[in-house]
Order: sequence, then structure tokens, then C-alpha cells
Amino acid sequence: MLSIYQLKPRFQDLLRPLVQRLFERGVTANQVTLAAALVSVLLGLLLAVAVDQLWLFALIPLWMLLRMALNAVDGMLAREFGQQSKLGAYLNELCDVVADAALYLPFALLPGVSPVLVVILVLCAVISEYAGVMGPMIGVSRRYDGPMGKSDRAFCFGVLGAGVASGLLPLTWIDAVLVVITALLLYTLFNRVRQGLAEAVAPSDSE
Repeated sequence: MLSIYQLKPRFQDLLRPLVQRLFERGVTANQVTLAAALVSVLLGLLLAVAVDQLWLFALIPLWMLLRMALNAVDGMLAREFGQQSKLGAYLNELCDVVADAALYLPFALLPGVSPVLVVILVLCAVISEYAGVMGPMIGVSRRYDGPMGKSDRAFCFGVLGAGVASGLLPLTWIDAVLVVITALLLYTLFNRVRQGLAEAVAPSDSE
């Protein structure tokens, strides 16, 4: 299933010179991971306490783009410069989940938006990521299957943020969008389990 995640290799090629400079300056993968999560939480808090200032939601698409770059940077620092660690693996997964929740939940405070739908979406996002992480537990790769992976959600909420900030997206339409995203998350959950199981049995099928 097509996902924005599949564009990651090209994105990484563009970032490689920056990653080299960061490494030369002593920046570590874990520092980048923690910084991205901290900014996400602070932005979520800002949106929550100033939810009446709809223009602030324009920060979401800007930050989502930068955060996607930082997520690629921390992975490249870890893999290409010998910074992989067990702590880094924990931070990479946990910080992404926390950051996503912090950026999505402020939408629940918008007038005309169902808080229940937002919370359900956040829970489905967490569960779908957990399904991806479970891959290594059964001896297969970490699953990033779509159609609503981390990068896809970042794109969707970036568009929502831009729509809210510009006034082009009526707040009463957001619930319908949330339902669609949640449905795609449920399919993503199913797809990651299905693909993980298929990968698990593939070696025996080829013998």
C-alpha cells in the first residue's frame, strides 16, 4: 500500500550534507530525537492554551515538515555514524508517539470538533505504531506499511492545520476528515499485522 514513507530515501539524500555537518559539530541522534519531541510537546501546549488563536495552527504544517526532516536526520546519524543504541531505539519510538499525541490533541479543543473522535484517532495511531514495533518480536522487520503511517499522518494534520489557520476549512468539516483518517489507521493496523505475518512465513514458503 502506497505511503509517503516510501519517499524517505530521496528525502534522506537531500539531507545527507546537513547530517554530515551536524555530526562534525558533535550533535547526536538522541539529542535530535529528544529536541523534536520537546518542540512538539511545547507546540501542542501552545495550541491548547491559545486555541482561540486559529492562526497559530499554521505552525503545524511548518513544524510537521521540519519534524519529518529531523526524524530522518536522527536515523541517519544513528545508522551512518555508529550512533545506534538500545536507548536510541526506545527514544525513537516513544518520542514519536508522544509528539504525535501532543500535536493532534489540540484539535479536540476546536469548536465544532468532536473530542471523542480526536481521542479515538490518537489511540488508533498509537496502536498502529505498536503493531509496527511488534514485527521484531516475531522475528520480522519493523513494519512501516501504510496507508496511514507517521509520515502520512503528518501530511494530513499539516493540511488540517493550514486549513484551520487560513479559514479555508470549516471547523464543522473536521470531524468527517477525522473519521476518514481513523478508518485508514484501522486499515494500516490490519495491513501491518498482515504483512508482518506474511514476512514471517515467507522463508518457509521458499524452501
